[in-house]
Amino acid sequence: MNQMVTPKFGVGAPLRRKEDEPLITGKGIYTGDYMPDGCLHGVVVRSAMAHAKIKVENADDIREMDGVHMVLTGVDVAGKSLLTAARIKQLDGTHYEAPPQPLLCEDTVRFVGDAIAFIVADDLNLAKSAAEMLEIDYEPLDVVIGIENALDPDAAKVWPELGTNVSFTLGHGDQAKTQEAFSKAHKTVSIEVVNNRIVVNYMELRGCVAEYDTPGRRFKLTLGTQGGHGVRDILCSTLGLEASEIQVITPEVGGGFGTKAFCYREYPLAMIAARSLERPVRWAGERMEHFVTDAHGRDNLTHAELALDENNRILGLNVHVKAAMGAYLNQFGPFIPYLGASMASGLYDIPAVFAKIDGVYMHTVPTDAYRGAGRPEAAYVLERLIDKAGEETGLGPIEFRKLNFIRADQLPYTTQTGRLYDTGDFAGHLDKALEVVDWDGFKARQAESAQSGKYRGIGICSYVEACAFAGSEEATLELDDKGSLTLLIGTQTNGQGHDTAYSQVVAEQFGVSIEDVTLIQGDTDRVRKGGGTGGSRSIPIGLPSVRDASVSLVKKVKELAADKLEAGIEDLELESGVVRVVGTDQQVTLAEIAASTGETLSAREEVAQSENTYPNGTHICELEIDPETGDITVANYVIVDDFGVTVNPLLLTGQVHGGVVSAISQALCEHTVYDEEGQLLTASLLDYQLIRAADLPDIHFETRNIPSTTNAMGIKGAGEAGTIGGLAAVMNAIQVALKDGAGVEEVFDMPATPLRVWDAIQAAR
Repeated sequence: MNQMVTPKFGVGAPLRRKEDEPLITGKGIYTGDYMPDGCLHGVVVRSAMAHAKIKVENADDIREMDGVHMVLTGVDVAGKSLLTAARIKQLDGTHYEAPPQPLLCEDTVRFVGDAIAFIVADDLNLAKSAAEMLEIDYEPLDVVIGIENALDPDAAKVWPELGTNVSFTLGHGDQAKTQEAFSKAHKTVSIEVVNNRIVVNYMELRGCVAEYDTPGRRFKLTLGTQGGHGVRDILCSTLGLEASEIQVITPEVGGGFGTKAFCYREYPLAMIAARSLERPVRWAGERMEHFVTDAHGRDNLTHAELALDENNRILGLNVHVKAAMGAYLNQFGPFIPYLGASMASGLYDIPAVFAKIDGVYMHTVPTDAYRGAGRPEAAYVLERLIDKAGEETGLGPIEFRKLNFIRADQLPYTTQTGRLYDTGDFAGHLDKALEVVDWDGFKARQAESAQSGKYRGIGICSYVEACAFAGSEEATLELDDKGSLTLLIGTQTNGQGHDTAYSQVVAEQFGVSIEDVTLIQGDTDRVRKGGGTGGSRSIPIGLPSVRDASVSLVKKVKELAADKLEAGIEDLELESGVVRVVGTDQQVTLAEIAASTGETLSAREEVAQSENTYPNGTHICELEIDPETGDITVANYVIVDDFGVTVNPLLLTGQVHGGVVSAISQALCEHTVYDEEGQLLTASLLDYQLIRAADLPDIHFETRNIPSTTNAMGIKGAGEAGTIGGLAAVMNAIQVALKDGAGVEEVFDMPATPLRVWDAIQAAR
């Protein structure tokens, strides 16, 4: 790889996050810290049953309680609903029907947690008390839980008027071409795997504060989002408003992971109440409420099959994804498995691919984007299947991968699902990871573990993902008469370090410290437009616009300075807040230049990207299993990634570590369980396990970067990559340990909880 000198502040500099000091000293302001004068408190009354006809009996009595200001029921907000934004043509060319998600259910509830009423009172305890006194008559209806159960023709229907629980049937690739490939196959290899349902559990729970300016006929909504402009636009369509009538403010956000990108019912409900009562209305979610209301992630059942020729090269890939949608199609819900299936062929040269996706309704919380949004699911299926093919052909996991990888001389390469991989060296990062992990020494380590009564396994995942989706992000840079630089951009940090990364580029152009740059996000009044944060887009899509805006503003500054200093533009340099004639003491400050114009100097740029970027890499996990308890210890974890140009290696490492931890947590312990009546049995952190820091190994991470040709700065994106590479690496390692140690032949699936591991060992014995 090419070596380069790391600049002091610019792209490539390993700078510590400038955001950290206020956050760790308690100076960060979150939605929960905002309490305007006269604020009232709202509580949502949620369904206790998964499927039932309902009738609210005593709403008028509750309205008469002292301190209760409002009780909204389905009748009061009839016709106001949230609609999915994912409208995709089905395989047959039609568009699927998408029943609306009402702000409050009028007569039927469809999952435990479905919204029935919104009560507003003087304080939170009073609102909760009033909610408990609201009488709801339930007439139970049949419930269906589980993908296979929901697909039974005799199953209860979530939406009886549709006559089926199949919400849509989508597809990628060429079915006829793939069938022909399988007809010529010398051998086929198949697998069926589960991608378990995830409850996201960010640290900061959702909440909002709605205010209404009656004279100005305008809302102000404060809440944690992944992009205020997107939330504002959905609120406009839900409430029949114009964008100019809503200001969305996003303060600090304590984690998003996809799930805070969406508009939830509480936001328009609080706005309706604030306008009617002419007082601010606050809603604050609680942890158990989060479990039964905020969109869940994953929950796929997938069958995949490879067709191989006599030389063990892949002829075709057939994939059938059954994706649980929950009771409603959420904001981007249908798009998630569709996006994932577009990455079905991974890093492999597969001449025929067909992927079919069936969305499935059931009486649960809706699903939507969660870190990686479909791409971890796709990589998991394929890399489990590739390991199985390596075993069944006798080539093993390394040689089978190398035999079928897309070669460097085949790039750029268009997959059968239309993905255009521009750069990469896939065998190269696999070889480097094998070297770092000491693959050749594994058998000796496995023998040592066996002597201690432990099973040892090692697993690979070589992945590619699509991110930084085609589009653009406007950036505006301002210089005021105090010499202060302010950047305005419509992405939204949720802890990723945008302020540091963006400031590095501005500082590089102006010759100042990153502390001299102020970032403005999260205010739809101050920032004209924005695509928000998701799909690892903020740095790859946002940073080129930041760079170009910086270059444009520097040009303006130099032109003004050249007149003042009577020098040529080419003779000027910017450093430490001044413009200086090179080699002289003639200089003028940025503040003086800005003040001389009588107005704020600014530059606005928007760099468009026409194709996605494709980060890729190899993860290798090595672990031990205690057969007496089923406990798993991750002993070693190695990552070699290609992220193109690295903006800040410290931020990059943090993002990758966070993604890997998400994957390890899902693989080993996160388990969302509903009973047959639709009650969520894992509805608190007492019942739903998350990985702990003490359970994690040291993670070796390095890059083997080849710049992207589709991104203006060569960046490929990294926010989700750790999750995408992690799932299969962990589970392939567990499969090896269980097979070699206990003779477990069946495909072992997530989550690998101690009980499930122990049960598999006992069954094999």
